[in-house]
Amino acid sequence: MATHHHVGAAHPGGADAVATARLLREAALEVSRSATDIRGAAARAGAVLADPGFTRSTTLRHPRSGLAAQGALVRALTRSSGLGFAVGAAGGWLKRLGGAGTVCGGESLANRVAVTSLRLRAAAVLVEHPELRSDPGMRRLMDAVAGDRDVEALRALRALMKDKGAERAMSTLAPLFAELSAIRALLDENPANDVVGWQIATGEALHADPWFGISARHLAAFDAGEGAAVPVELDEDERRSLAEEGSFMGFLRNIDLLRTDGRVLLQDVRGPDGVVRHVLHAPGMAPGRPRNDSPQDFVGAWSNLFDPESPYTRGILLAVEEYGLPAGADLALIGHSEGGIALMNLAQNSAFCRRFRVTHVVAVGSPIDNKRPADPRTWVASVTNQHDLVPTLDGRGAGSGAVFTPHPDWYEVDYTDPHHEFPLCHSLGRYMANLEEDLPEARRDIDEALAPYRGPVVRSQVYQLKDRANPPQGYPLMAVPVTPAVTAAGPVETPVRYYDSTAVVAFFAVDPGRAAGLLADTAWMSPSRMGRRVLVALSAYEHRCVSLGPYNELSLAVLVNDLWRPRGHDVLRELLRRADTRRTGRQVTAVAVTTAEAEAAGRELWGQPATRALVDVRLTGNRLHAALTGPEGPGGTAAEPLVRLAGDLGPYVPAPHMDAVLYGRTKEATLRSLVHCAGRQRFHAAPRVRLRCAPGTAADGSEEPLVRQLRALGLDGARPLCVLSAPQYQARRGSGAALPR
Repeated sequence: MATHHHVGAAHPGGADAVATARLLREAALEVSRSATDIRGAAARAGAVLADPGFTRSTTLRHPRSGLAAQGALVRALTRSSGLGFAVGAAGGWLKRLGGAGTVCGGESLANRVAVTSLRLRAAAVLVEHPELRSDPGMRRLMDAVAGDRDVEALRALRALMKDKGAERAMSTLAPLFAELSAIRALLDENPANDVVGWQIATGEALHADPWFGISARHLAAFDAGEGAAVPVELDEDERRSLAEEGSFMGFLRNIDLLRTDGRVLLQDVRGPDGVVRHVLHAPGMAPGRPRNDSPQDFVGAWSNLFDPESPYTRGILLAVEEYGLPAGADLALIGHSEGGIALMNLAQNSAFCRRFRVTHVVAVGSPIDNKRPADPRTWVASVTNQHDLVPTLDGRGAGSGAVFTPHPDWYEVDYTDPHHEFPLCHSLGRYMANLEEDLPEARRDIDEALAPYRGPVVRSQVYQLKDRANPPQGYPLMAVPVTPAVTAAGPVETPVRYYDSTAVVAFFAVDPGRAAGLLADTAWMSPSRMGRRVLVALSAYEHRCVSLGPYNELSLAVLVNDLWRPRGHDVLRELLRRADTRRTGRQVTAVAVTTAEAEAAGRELWGQPATRALVDVRLTGNRLHAALTGPEGPGGTAAEPLVRLAGDLGPYVPAPHMDAVLYGRTKEATLRSLVHCAGRQRFHAAPRVRLRCAPGTAADGSEEPLVRQLRALGLDGARPLCVLSAPQYQARRGSGAALPR
């Protein structure tokens, strides 16, 4: 059985100060019990008043005496000479009426007596911390809070922050944080936080925040996620710094090494008796704003405090599962700050404790007083600094330390650090320094309790915890079977997966006769018309992450109707169909790509006339720059753009992604390939971009096909009808299917 151990502050008054603080806390406990009795009497009186049977009996059978009795109950529940405004102590409609009265300034006798108990606790803290009593800023703040003067309390707090700085002010407030929070909750006009004030005043577990009364369930809802754990490796310096022998300070140094980036550590330690036991290390909360990728943040700390099924705890469970601990194994849980809360959540999980024997829990700087391990044999140690604000978040601070002892069998170390700036005093490094220099007895006691875990470390594994498991890259679009294919540039996998790209498609209206020239070798294809014009698409892609390897692309295509039964405006009607059932598409007539792999895939998988060229595609905000560049000039002079589509894309509206059907040609057949897309797309109805073409030649002296075709269509200097853009574009494209035409 563990022993209860309390290390108090140093008292300048010596034994007299210790005795005075003890008497004040004993008085606070008695007054708190009286407040509870008064509140119970008010609740019973309110229940009688609200009972319909009592009302019928008094008004129908004994109207004179009954009405007098009802009046006496009303006066007792509403007058300051009775129970104060205590209507809200009952349930039902009286509770709602009591809440309205509290908003209007009504106070109950039970609340005032509970506030007296809290003031006695605060007085005990001031005896133990004379530096607070002599601080004029703290006196001003306490007087304002106790006097229910919210505006003055806010001004006093601002002045305290200004005079001392935020860090020093927070550490100054920490010993009295629980009492000040409860006094404010009981005296203010907000009925939502009265229950929390009572929970702090009577030593009960909190179920909401003390300042606004927001339910813990709502606060914990912000920490969403099923939890995940991924095994990771330490770097060389970290591996060398891990403790090679099991010991209390060695375990704390391991936690300090892990920092607060979402990692936990599991170790196997061979004890003095030759038995291998296991130690789970859990660091605390990361500073800064909440992080969606890790449960170790402020929101996660609140979630752990109130919800035993938090993502942090679930992530630790997954890490233990992956580590492969044998059933019945001895396990010690060592945690700091939020890590200590998460490990206590694990220790109070009865299913977990039936599977493994949790022998020890050591929490440093953690608010764990509202929790209890499922196995009564588990030895629990709690180390807290009275100037550390974090351990007071469970409503139990320096003032309630000896008033309410929910765990008399725990080993509790509650001390004061002369260098108590917050958050420095909450850091694990500061706690370790205190244990080494100021608390040698506590350090030896905890180390002695962990004696079965003193021995060589035989295995270590670190896990990265996350709020949510990361799906495979590109999920769900890329979650398809792949097939190997051989090209002139080497093997590729089909479908080709484009995980991260930028896509811009500009549509132009051209003369039908000019478009027919591009389809001379496929005369049976019918171009899609918009009125008397034919639609063509110039597409620019920056493929940053693709299974072929990154490359840029600039391609030209003519929109065509059904290959066998063409009808007017087929393309517009067919957009309502899925791509795999669509009969229309885009016949690609020219493609410029930047790599040999993309050129081979274009020619051999999709039947496209791909050529290699220098292609630059950039979409910055709403501004597009897409250019096909010729070879360098003499002496390495900069090449001139042969094709350039640039300018402001203009206003846009969100648009759904449309899968595409692309046609290509080989000597034997037409190849039909499907492009399935994902990502946010934007529709620009009035783009302010312009296409420029220049006479250009390829490396062998021939004219670039893309340049030649754009000039043949008369698009030099043209503006597109509309543009579709997607800064974050994903797609997959399968091999082309041969059609008998």
